[in-house]
Amino acid sequence: MSRPRARDAALLDALEALPHAPLDTTAWRITREGRDPLACFNAGGRWDDGSFDVLYTSLHPEGARAELHFHLSAGQPVVPSKPVYRLHELRIRLAACLTLPSLEALAALGVQTARYGQLSYAERQREYPRTQDVAEAAQFLGRDGLVVPSARSAHPNLVVFCAAAGEAARVHLADHGPVRWR
Repeated sequence: MSRPRARDAALLDALEALPHAPLDTTAWRITREGRDPLACFNAGGRWDDGSFDVLYTSLHPEGARAELHFHLSAGQPVVPSKPVYRLHELRIRLAACLTLPSLEALAALGVQTARYGQLSYAERQREYPRTQDVAEAAQFLGRDGLVVPSARSAHPNLVVFCAAAGEAARVHLADHGPVRWR
């Protein structure tokens, strides 16, 4: 039997005080060929602590490119040989999305923004714990997604909390074909 998770009461209060709103938008995601672009995972990324499924997207195709480029070239210790990645356009409809529009908004929640996106993939555990706490607390409070600054580009990311949003909240609109690296 697992113990209930202790949550930061000050963080819960701060998040509860922030407005949340419905969001109906186009989002972008790049996936390896053959992989479902709507599939959610709990891999322990920047905005998930591994306890709930998320879908990482960008609000601009160049943001999605920047994220994948980092993970394939600078972040991951082993780059797969000759993979094909495809750019997907999604429609995301959320009922209670929380927008954290800037590094200042993240800093107000205790995120150390001086190193936001600056550490290597191998050092991610020195950077991710507070952003994971923010996301876990937000989904605990019933939010179904976060709009957050990208650590890789000027284009915001949209993180969907899959269970809270429900399967109908994400729709595949188009496959824009293989990603061309410049």
